[in-house]
Amino acid sequence: MKFVLSIDQGTTGTRAMIFNKRGEGIAKDYVEHEQFYPKPGWIEHHPTEIWEKTKIVMRNALDKAKITSEEICSIGIANQRETVVAWNTNTGLPLHKAIVWQCRRTADMCSQLKEEGFSALFTNTTGLVLDPYFSGTKIKWLLDNSSKVQDALKFGNLAVGTIDSWLIWNLTGKNLTDYSNASRTLLFDIHKGLWSEELLEVLDIPLHILPEVKLSSDKEIYGHTKDGIFESSIPIAGVAGDQQAALFGQTCFKAGSIKNTYGTGNFMLLNTGSKPVKSDSGLLTTIAWKIDSDIQYALEGSVFITGAVIQWLEEGIRILENKLDLERIMNELPNTEGVFFVPAFVGLGAPHWDAYARGMIIGLTRGTTRDHIIRAAMESICYQSEDIFELMKKDSGLSIDVLKVDGGVTNNSQLLQFQSNISNVTVQKSVINETTALGAAYLAGLAVDYWTSLDDISQNFQVEKEFLPNMNQSERDLLLQTWKKALERSMNWSEV
Repeated sequence: MKFVLSIDQGTTGTRAMIFNKRGEGIAKDYVEHEQFYPKPGWIEHHPTEIWEKTKIVMRNALDKAKITSEEICSIGIANQRETVVAWNTNTGLPLHKAIVWQCRRTADMCSQLKEEGFSALFTNTTGLVLDPYFSGTKIKWLLDNSSKVQDALKFGNLAVGTIDSWLIWNLTGKNLTDYSNASRTLLFDIHKGLWSEELLEVLDIPLHILPEVKLSSDKEIYGHTKDGIFESSIPIAGVAGDQQAALFGQTCFKAGSIKNTYGTGNFMLLNTGSKPVKSDSGLLTTIAWKIDSDIQYALEGSVFITGAVIQWLEEGIRILENKLDLERIMNELPNTEGVFFVPAFVGLGAPHWDAYARGMIIGLTRGTTRDHIIRAAMESICYQSEDIFELMKKDSGLSIDVLKVDGGVTNNSQLLQFQSNISNVTVQKSVINETTALGAAYLAGLAVDYWTSLDDISQNFQVEKEFLPNMNQSERDLLLQTWKKALERSMNWSEV
């Protein structure tokens, strides 16, 4: 019996999972990597550490499954998107720490481009907005500010890509990416399916340093693993950005199907079919995947800080001693007694796109306790998701009855019940929580006929628990009205 190996390279760590034909994870391993904060609002990772730990988790997963590399039919990769790596193609070494998707160092550059009148060009071509979140201005920053990057460009040894490209390079020696990751760079024409020469010229980025774009599930494969990584060579055949991979793992194959991933940030994607839907509300139009001849599109809302706020409660201000307390607090406290938490630590993403917003806790009284603040932080995850959900329905014109969810925070049942209440929608939690890794596995397995079709994959989906809304409309309206009031007060706070 053959298996599929999936790499899920995320913002805080790297996971490797091995799946069988029923979509069941038979083994996994996970390890975190270091976060670097060289300046306020700047976030970096070390690319070499990410690659070394990717090798460790892959080997450990094989050992835990008690199988050899010869029993792996294909490898799939899902990755933190928009994070940029530059490396020397001669030495294979990174030229700068990876600039993470959350990093705000190019906020002024984006503002300048907006002032110069480029907003419409970028949005109409890429489906994105001019924001430091995306890869294009990060690449421009590296070209302008790193002498090592400039030297490598001068001597023809420079390659730049997102984390998927960095991993593929180390696995195969090729600089490649897929349509979903390319669509997150601010450099890719999502309508033509090509790098945009016009946008590359605006940012003065040479085309030849960028990766070749391949199908998300490619029967021609990306390449085979190099000697020394495993005992045998394995094809890499499926790649997608982590959120598109989660959409695929949730089997959201039809227009109108939607998922929300609760991770470091929250990412809601709505499958809109073979035609892109333009948002007038600050949502993103993005490529979900390209498998055969047709590109599948999605609407996306990206919330920068959700699960990361829990980490901040633990490690930042240290008022949360144990994550197990979260379920207790959500159960014991019926509400926050008027406390609202806006976790805009790195600005606000969709639909506001305010790089200068900052975090805020408001509504404090003498009776406010630690638990009220913690519950407010948890509720902020749901409020931010609801902001996106409402606009998804508005922009798409689709009636959405079920929201599929995944990610670490979904282990908290009371949080999912609050999400169901505040969004007035049925919430479904799947049996498999690691749907990002599963989606990458499905893409890789589909390419080598381990799974024969989307229908074959759909049969694997199972619901673990379903949450139905039970909040009255007047209470919902009051909570959302107050949330929006708090949100507005956090905006345009910082000048850097």
